[in-house]
Amino acid sequence: MRGFRRPERTQSFLSSFGSIRQHFAIKRHLLHASLYRKQLAVRFDAWRLFTGSAR
Repeated sequence: MRGFRRPERTQSFLSSFGSIRQHFAIKRHLLHASLYRKQLAVRFDAWRLFTGSAR
């Protein structure tokens, strides 16, 4: 992967990606695997609802 060639595109991507990443960032080290999977599923359902995409 060559990365971003233009600083403007890099900034645009990073400003959009930050809030999306925070939505899915779960403190995995504090959860049991089953609870982590449940929380992640809830967050993906919210994402699908927000973006209008179907499963």
